[in-house]
Amino acid sequence: MTRHPEGPRREATPQTGPYEELSVPVDGGELAVLRWPAAEPGAPVVLALHGITANALSWARVAHHLAGRATLIAPDLRGRGGSRSLPGPYGIAAHAADMAALADTFELRGAVLAGHSMGAFVSAFTGVRHPARFASLVLVDGGLGFPTPAHLDPDALLDAVIGPAMRRLTMTFPDRQSYRDYWRNHPAFSGSWSPWVDAYIQRDLVGEEPHLRSSCVVDAVRVDGTQVLRDPEVLSAVRQLELPTRLLWADRGLMDEPQGLYDEQRLAAADLDPARIATHRVADVNHYTVLIGDEGARTVAGRLLDAAGAGGGTPG
Repeated sequence: MTRHPEGPRREATPQTGPYEELSVPVDGGELAVLRWPAAEPGAPVVLALHGITANALSWARVAHHLAGRATLIAPDLRGRGGSRSLPGPYGIAAHAADMAALADTFELRGAVLAGHSMGAFVSAFTGVRHPARFASLVLVDGGLGFPTPAHLDPDALLDAVIGPAMRRLTMTFPDRQSYRDYWRNHPAFSGSWSPWVDAYIQRDLVGEEPHLRSSCVVDAVRVDGTQVLRDPEVLSAVRQLELPTRLLWADRGLMDEPQGLYDEQRLAAADLDPARIATHRVADVNHYTVLIGDEGARTVAGRLLDAAGAGGGTPG
């Protein structure tokens, strides 16, 4: 493991808090990793994985609400952010292997493994393949399959489910303000803009003005997304988990629509074993703000502390 040349770094907005930017050796190169350290040695550790076109700073507000009571480690997954130069093969199994390498580097045993959206599917898959490294899981609006049109080919299916996100990956932006404006008009953030969101979206940009673009590798997103939506091994992972698991689901969807990825009926139809997987509705949030909005991040942080056995009071 090596430190980023700039060492521990603070974003332009102090709300993201001080964090270290590290590089961890994995197959094919190095994985970019952010770490928000706990205030005390021996505090619980959370390994937190982001969504399909996101990056590690999607977890910054959760780290803030942990208030130093746990160390939070969040990588840029292969093909995104600071890990965009890592080569394929992509896919959920590749991410799981990267997480095992990261867990070995940090000597994790008994950590909480968390994931949001696609990251929740990676977490479930990792928890099945490498259970000895973790004590429990927290899945945030992901990890469990949801209804999708069966007749569509993979590209059409991705367009149907995450179309705006896929289209963004092929766009260019003349400057950072234009990228900010693009996101401020997104239905999920139009009423929930904050410095946290701004820091998160700005981390995604690569290139030079006037040709800035998303860091996400289109092929990585295509492979990962298709597996999350259709791969039987990926979709079955959540049912094979032996570790205690919490699934937090958002009221509303990716575009802030009333129908979220999950609801009471879908969860009931999934027939999950309540002895192994507890489900919790997070009210008044959408697929994004469940993680990066203030109340969503506070709720997620509290569940992470509970999962780590460090609950007792509302964090942040």
